[in-house]
Amino acid sequence: MQVDGVLERASAEGWTDEEVVQRVRAGETALYESLVRRYNQRLYRVARAIMRNDGEAEDVMQDAYVKAYVHLGQFEGRSAFGAWLTKIAVNEALARLRKQQRLQPLEEDGGEGENNRGRRGKFTKSRTTGIQRGTRPSSRRSASLFARGIPDNPDAPRHRRNEHGGNSRRLEPDGRNVKVRLHRGRAMMRKTLHERVGTAAKEAFPFMGTRCDRMTALVMQRIADSRASAASRP
Repeated sequence: MQVDGVLERASAEGWTDEEVVQRVRAGETALYESLVRRYNQRLYRVARAIMRNDGEAEDVMQDAYVKAYVHLGQFEGRSAFGAWLTKIAVNEALARLRKQQRLQPLEEDGGEGENNRGRRGKFTKSRTTGIQRGTRPSSRRSASLFARGIPDNPDAPRHRRNEHGGNSRRLEPDGRNVKVRLHRGRAMMRKTLHERVGTAAKEAFPFMGTRCDRMTALVMQRIADSRASAASRP
């Protein structure tokens, strides 16, 4: 009841994110639940727009919340807590996508028929729900939001085109600049996803009610387990 009481007080008195963060740092760990509930909707929209899969998005949310809690001491308040947390979620989602892309060539054999159908209907198990979810094409709305979240890269390789049917020739960048351009492109993508997708997707991916409760309970349980594990170490 004491935990419920302080959570109700935080809500009733409108404690700011910074006030809650200070109290969590001071040892009131249970108050972190109020931050999770405040940002479940935003983090789900961002993660879902990037991952295009409910289960994967919820796993990203869990990892982002836990990582933010572990590194709460690094939050200096130079930006809003919500922006800091959202950046962590975006980075987690992009890292997960890169990992999937590295594994993809090992899963695909270039075959036809059943193999192709298997790839299109690939299933993954969500840590959040514990059930298998198929990766399906996203709705037009979510695809549009994701597409708008990717900025035009002025450093991307360009093509010289002939409007009247002539040959096209790709202009390759200098190999010495590839890593610099890749890093710059990823930074642009993170910034734009945070600015555009987090706000433009306001109504596209609702995350309320029992889903919010379940996510909150899972995050707080992982944090409790982590604290118990750390306390048991010699």
